[in-house]
Amino acid sequence: MLNLANSYKSGVGTEKNLEKAFYWYQKAAENGIKEAMFYLASCYFYGVGTEKNLEKTFYWYQKAAEDGHEGAMNDLAICYKNGEGTEKNLEKAFYWYQKAAENGNGGAMDNLATCYFYGEGTEKNLEKAFYWYQKAAENGNGSAMNNLATCYFNGKGTEKDLEKAFYWYQKAAEDGDEGAMFYLAICYKNGEGTEKNLEKAFYWYQKAAENGYKKAIFNLASCYFYGVGTEKNLEKAFYWYQKAAENGHEGAMNNLAICYKNGVGTEKNLENSFYWCQKVAENGYTVAMFNLAICYKNGEGTEKNLEKTLYWYQKAAENGHEDAMFNLAICYENGEGTEKNLEKALYWYQKAVENGDKVAMNNLATSMCYKNGEGIEKNLEKAFYWYQKAAENGHEGAIDNLAMCYKNGEGIEKNLEKAFYWFQKAAENGHEGAMNNLAICYKNGEGIEKNLEKAFYWYKKAA
Repeated sequence: MLNLANSYKSGVGTEKNLEKAFYWYQKAAENGIKEAMFYLASCYFYGVGTEKNLEKTFYWYQKAAEDGHEGAMNDLAICYKNGEGTEKNLEKAFYWYQKAAENGNGGAMDNLATCYFYGEGTEKNLEKAFYWYQKAAENGNGSAMNNLATCYFNGKGTEKDLEKAFYWYQKAAEDGDEGAMFYLAICYKNGEGTEKNLEKAFYWYQKAAENGYKKAIFNLASCYFYGVGTEKNLEKAFYWYQKAAENGHEGAMNNLAICYKNGVGTEKNLENSFYWCQKVAENGYTVAMFNLAICYKNGEGTEKNLEKTLYWYQKAAENGHEDAMFNLAICYENGEGTEKNLEKALYWYQKAVENGDKVAMNNLATSMCYKNGEGIEKNLEKAFYWYQKAAENGHEGAIDNLAMCYKNGEGIEKNLEKAFYWFQKAAENGHEGAMNNLAICYKNGEGIEKNLEKAFYWYKKAA
């Protein structure tokens, strides 16, 4: 009966007929043949030759498992794990994985290891997880090879060993595991456990991407975009960014939006750029939040909307985006998309300053508060402090403002030599106001010997 069912299922010696295959599997199963019980359960699970029925699937996997069929033990465990045809029960899933593993089922060994790795249905035990991943890998299970490699790579349940990690990633990749293909590419890219080889990294990214591995699709696009391990090809970069974006990869969505905005690898399309920017921003991707604010501010791909500009600057700023903090401060300072609020402007300038934004340092001193006493008590010492910080970070306007502090004795003792020094720095960096101020120094002999020729030179430069 079992052989007859197999013949109908495979179409060997007769026409393929799944209904008859199911009929004879059922007859054989009812006669106590455990192999038939297993196949009958699979028919019910996949709806082969009969309607899909998870309760009957569970029933026959259980019968076959109790009769000693190791494959059925593993599949019964999966039913318990996922709550298919029965209530979810991780302890029973663990029990049957263990039974199947002890009977030599490679898939069950891998699944048992995963139970130990995450503590599902049993206590977490990384050493036992490693043991069973190793057993399964040595039995040829591709998923276990990948998992074993990850254990070696991260030092989970064993000592970290990048050479062994590379070995098992390679074995799993050659066995068709797309996750292993991706991590093998990472090994080649970074020279981890093997010599760095960008061409081989590209090869395995491509293999993994062609097998649908989402992270690899994104990385493959980046290889084409930057010409890493292959020739630069913006059209292919766009193609793979689009594939990754359609698979939900947030970085790819953001990059796809940028491609559409700038016409990189495709025609420029601001509406499509806005669409992808909005998609990924709503998923919480910080850079896209900032870019979406820019779209609303400039009316790129959508109508101009300063209220939405403010909203997305704030979202990005709250997620730590430095430029968004600065731009949000400007919105509050100028009343763009909201009522003017100098206290909030001060707050966000300060946040931007804490993240090293040199323009914010200058604005904190000048546009706001410390210099003009707006939104906070006037404090020339703090104004000087932030001008100095911004100047030391190369902000030309701040360099000129710092010079004025020294010239007028604002927040610091008057010092014409230092005023001259900073005017000269700003002027040499192309700041027109500083050029004019430097000319005045030379004309009046302030902080430097009087020199009318140099005064004329800098007046002319400024003009």
